[in-house]
Amino acid sequence: MQAIQPINRRPLHEEAVDRLRDLIVRGDLAPGARLNERLLCGQLGISRTPLREAIKLLATEGLVELLPNRGAVVAAIDAPRLADTLQVMGALEGLAGELACRNASIERIEEIRTLHRQMLAMHARGDLAAYFHYNQAIHLSLVEAAGNSILANMYRQLNANVRRARYMANFSKERWDEAVREHEEILHALASRNVPALKRLLQEHLANKLAAVLTGVEKAA
Repeated sequence: MQAIQPINRRPLHEEAVDRLRDLIVRGDLAPGARLNERLLCGQLGISRTPLREAIKLLATEGLVELLPNRGAVVAAIDAPRLADTLQVMGALEGLAGELACRNASIERIEEIRTLHRQMLAMHARGDLAAYFHYNQAIHLSLVEAAGNSILANMYRQLNANVRRARYMANFSKERWDEAVREHEEILHALASRNVPALKRLLQEHLANKLAAVLTGVEKAA
């Protein structure tokens, strides 16, 4: 008789984090919206304990603000903090691009090319949520291609704090189309292992995202 494998289930609070994060990132829960525990528990089918754990984790990502005696609300985007974070991420992605040009296997580049094609298909369909999924997978795969685990871990931690801003950057159709063109150039630079071009393109890509988000924040103010 074969050994019975245990059932691997994710903790409820992790599932709740993913669901709530998606709602906040996509703008379904807008800045300032109160997180009603009773309502969310009913919608998610969980008790208050895992929900509160999820909310605390989202607060560490800057997506939720915990207010004394008032509960939790969706946090507004902190423009100066966002700019500082993307500046650091630009440096990390630039280094990742340099290392990926040297270390990425042909298989890894083909994996990124496949993700790129899937991302283009979602852009053609106008499916921003699915596009964003593949977009994030491309960036993470490129960073992992650098072959530096410390760099990859730092990138993941910072990216969690700017995921909403990166999604918002494509609310404008013009900016979304521009981002797709930038990704075409990024892929070409990686495939040709052009270190200076890839570093520049990755950093310009983030700078353009920041500009688009700040414009959106100013319009909403």
